Amino acid sequence: MSSLSWSLVIHGGAGVIPRGSLDAAADAAARRSLADALDAGSAILVAGGSALDAVEAAVRVLEDAPSFNAGRGAVLTREGTVELDAAIMDGRDRRAGAVAQVTRARHPVSVARAVMERSPHVMLVGRGADIFAIGEGLEPAEQDHFILPERRRQLDELLAGGGDGFDVDMKYGTVGAVARDRDGHVAAATSTGGVMGKRWGRVGDSPLIGAGTFADDRACAVSCTGSGEHFIRAGVAREIAARIRLAGEDPATATATTMADMAALGGTGGVILVDAAGDPLWQFTTAGMYRGRATSAAGRHVAIFGDED
Repeated sequence: MSSLSWSLVIHGGAGVIPRGSLDAAADAAARRSLADALDAGSAILVAGGSALDAVEAAVRVLEDAPSFNAGRGAVLTREGTVELDAAIMDGRDRRAGAVAQVTRARHPVSVARAVMERSPHVMLVGRGADIFAIGEGLEPAEQDHFILPERRRQLDELLAGGGDGFDVDMKYGTVGAVARDRDGHVAAATSTGGVMGKRWGRVGDSPLIGAGTFADDRACAVSCTGSGEHFIRAGVAREIAARIRLAGEDPATATATTMADMAALGGTGGVILVDAAGDPLWQFTTAGMYRGRATSAAGRHVAIFGDED
């Protein structure tokens, strides 16, 4: 039995991130934002707050961090706009909320939570999600808040080359958090801008409960980042939880087996997990993953590259 009373794990995306791919400023900025997110979530857990509050707080920080593909700094659609997706889930009773193609809310993860707590639904999309967010008084933001010059440059480069967002080696900048609180409850949250140059209303795994986000007190909480179509087909988040709860596998084995199945379909990416005992875990099949963890028994740790602990 774990001696941890609380734990928090976060990610800021996985992908082609070998050493040397980031300059010193970008590396420092990403690590600082990961540390800030850990601080925000940990403060809640230290005070005896809920895992649900902690994952929302951590993801909100990451949504405001331009280092990642979520909220401010999200990638652009083929039309040059930002469409944001997010989900949150409470392991106590498996309530969940999700949104897709949000364009006018500063914090999509908070819109997802409002869907869970203030509506009879699990998922809202597009214009309806925006109308709901405004009606609930959630903090608005214009497209100019989200779109950074570097993202416009990346889109222009993609279009000039006649490419598609799925034709290149990608860094999946999705952000997420999982936590266990002092009462033994777990929660998960995920937020993303999707894939650069996406079109036709494409939605990936992040807002899909059971694919990119899942939480169940009987097993674990999971948040995923990677090639969304493959995570959807493999039902990665739910599959990991099912292997732990029903097959009795330990979290590392359940995660590795599920990730291998997803990889066999042609996918890549990573997951973060905290189990019912509070033990934190991350696994990824890529060169790196922006990630961090903090627990009641150990100090804070932030990492990016694959050769870091």
